[in-house]
Amino acid sequence: MAGQGNIYTKGLEWLLEPEDVGVRYLALRDLVDAPPDDPDLVSARREAHQRGPIATILERMEPEGYWPKAGAGYLPKYRSSVWSITLLAQLGAMANEDERIGRACGYLLEHVLMPGGQFTYNDVPSGTIDCLQGNLCWALVEMGVDDPRIDKAYEWMARSVTGEGIAPKSDKSAEIRYYAVKCGPNFACGANYNLPCAWGATKVMLALGRLPENRRTRLIDDAIRKGVEFLFSTDPAKADWPSGGADKPSGNWWKFGFPVFYVTDLLQVVEALVQLGFSNDARLANAVEIIRKKQDEKGRWTLDYDYAGKTWVEFGKKKLPNKWVTLRGMRMMREVG
Repeated sequence: MAGQGNIYTKGLEWLLEPEDVGVRYLALRDLVDAPPDDPDLVSARREAHQRGPIATILERMEPEGYWPKAGAGYLPKYRSSVWSITLLAQLGAMANEDERIGRACGYLLEHVLMPGGQFTYNDVPSGTIDCLQGNLCWALVEMGVDDPRIDKAYEWMARSVTGEGIAPKSDKSAEIRYYAVKCGPNFACGANYNLPCAWGATKVMLALGRLPENRRTRLIDDAIRKGVEFLFSTDPAKADWPSGGADKPSGNWWKFGFPVFYVTDLLQVVEALVQLGFSNDARLANAVEIIRKKQDEKGRWTLDYDYAGKTWVEFGKKKLPNKWVTLRGMRMMREVG
């Protein structure tokens, strides 16, 4: 235990180095547990919004609140609105810290959210998909956006998991139904040959777990139970959830990266389950051991999966120790002891 504690200390010292303002801010917030009004944290948060990656992304935003094209904001990957907002949330951006964040989220809710609660990639309800819905619901709550339309998005997301009140995709006359991509309950996805998709499930469970308990309805609680059951339907370390068209799981499950968009890794699965209260569940033991073994003697994790040249900001070179991935790893190791 002493050796593991020393590794943690080394990793934390690395993350707290002053030159990387974005990482330092989140390390103070999430690993040091500084109270919200702590002067060091307040200063670090302000600095991260003014000259870190958050600032770079906000500088690229159009005045109306979108990147770089008006409308649904799914294309081009990975600089358009839905990806920029997801990334801002992963960077710790807060709506009360910069009014442009609230403006961007307002534009998203106005132009990407359908009346039925579906976030869409193509301006119509049929463009809904679990990974997009989960990412955006999580991002809005994570950034502290207060808007009643978010509750509608959460309601659709929960119903899409349980199937309650949603007609089959074949019933084209139904007001609320499944579609070709979001094709059925329990995370069924047309992009995964109509099988349940663990990538989408992870995003949805992250979003449901991020919602404060006093805002969770009976429907959301039912969706959480179904999601936990699905993610624990196998040993997460094996990642052998249904994978349409492939005879083995994607190797990306074991490639930890930053940022995390719809491609998901084992670290994010553990993050979702830990957030829902399963940090000490024995069923996570093998996955946690995989995460632990990827940490080096200085408490660092490497960047295995990236979006180099595709986002507004570069986050390091592949196969080298990476502060953003280390931040993700240390958050999880801290929660599981």
